[in-house]
Amino acid sequence: MSSRKFESLTVWQNARSFVNAIYDMMEDNKDWGFRDQIQRAAVSIMNNIAEGFESGSDAKYINFLNISKGSCSEVRSMLYLCLDRGFCSQEQFEHLRIQATEISSQLYKLIEYLKK
Repeated sequence: MSSRKFESLTVWQNARSFVNAIYDMMEDNKDWGFRDQIQRAAVSIMNNIAEGFESGSDAKYINFLNISKGSCSEVRSMLYLCLDRGFCSQEQFEHLRIQATEISSQLYKLIEYLKK
């Protein structure tokens, strides 16, 4: 990869923005277990990108990116419950679902790039 630090990766930058949006949305939520789970899953997206970047091999990096992609799916799934339980508006749900889908797509493209 041409980037020398994970902070330069667009997918990591997008994941960071996404995590902050999740934290903002959940700020006043009193369902501590749900709040904790969705925030941890969101943080896992950006942290696994970073950890994989520093892992030392493409195979390890791909593994971390797959974990990140799985966490992205977990957050997307939880967003439906957020909507169902009234923890977010339809607008928040759509915006975050689209963001999560875009990050997942970016992760897929990075994984495919690293496999070549």
